[in-house]
Amino acid sequence: MTSGADAVQAVRRAVETCLDDLPDDARVLVAVSGGADSIALAQAVALSGRRAAAAIIDHGLQSESAQVAERAGRECARLGLDPVVVERVDVTAQGAGPEAAAREARRAALEVIADRLGASAILLAHTRDDQAETVLLRLARGSGARSLAAMAPVTGRWRRPLLDLPREVVRASAAGLDVWEDPHNADPTFARTRVRHGALPALVDALGPEVVAALARSARLLGDDADALDALARDAAATLTAADGSLEVARLAALPRALRTRIIRTAAIAAGCPAGALSADHVDRLEVLVSDWRGQGGVDLPGGLAGERAYGRLAIRRVPPVAERRRHDREE
Repeated sequence: MTSGADAVQAVRRAVETCLDDLPDDARVLVAVSGGADSIALAQAVALSGRRAAAAIIDHGLQSESAQVAERAGRECARLGLDPVVVERVDVTAQGAGPEAAAREARRAALEVIADRLGASAILLAHTRDDQAETVLLRLARGSGARSLAAMAPVTGRWRRPLLDLPREVVRASAAGLDVWEDPHNADPTFARTRVRHGALPALVDALGPEVVAALARSARLLGDDADALDALARDAAATLTAADGSLEVARLAALPRALRTRIIRTAAIAAGCPAGALSADHVDRLEVLVSDWRGQGGVDLPGGLAGERAYGRLAIRRVPPVAERRRHDREE
């Protein structure tokens, strides 16, 4: 078991390593929920001597959320972060569920705060255990390499300094600090809670304690693979995409499927398909128009688009609403 002092040093080193490429005077913004992990991150950033601000986003989804946010703000101020920003956001779930809606609202608010403060980086407190849980959740959905890569240590100005540290070390570093335990973390109606308290402990019992680190390592390796495949797909797409966005079928069919599906997905999003609504099934059906063409009709896509093969090209275009198409057909 890691001692409190050793844990504090481990978390501080992880933060300093993650921010080593930034100028000494660069400001960073710590996203704080009030839980032990984010308070531990806030403490480590303060100890690093960095110019650091804190942002606490109140989603208003729990009756005590305003008090929790204010409490977290006071602890961040006591640790020395300045300024400490507490903001309330409105969360509207539109088909993605309350968790996803809250995450999107939080990220949007953090981006705005970071812009306002001139922050070079936004720091999140995800741990190695969070990474392992995410991999399991995505495995259950049948995800590909990019999704199984889970959370990246750095994505633009978003950074996760604690991604290689076990949760127990991070939480040990927060001993003596004023932290809050989110009751959702014990609510079995949430899939992540069931993974955290059921599935992952069962894997540890069956395969040994190293399974958490192994899952996180798999995510990192898959991230490297996905980066390489994405780069190859971008290069290939540049040679077979026409000015109107359509794709040359013969050259697309000659590529490995891993590249083909990436190119098709990118083309669909570029044409206007909402990325969050474009499923693997949509991409698979478009890919069949390339790899198993038998004269079949087009594929309906989210956002009022459709993909079809004609004259040796795969085109993804906006289609009129059904009522408009019927009217056009009657007029003809």
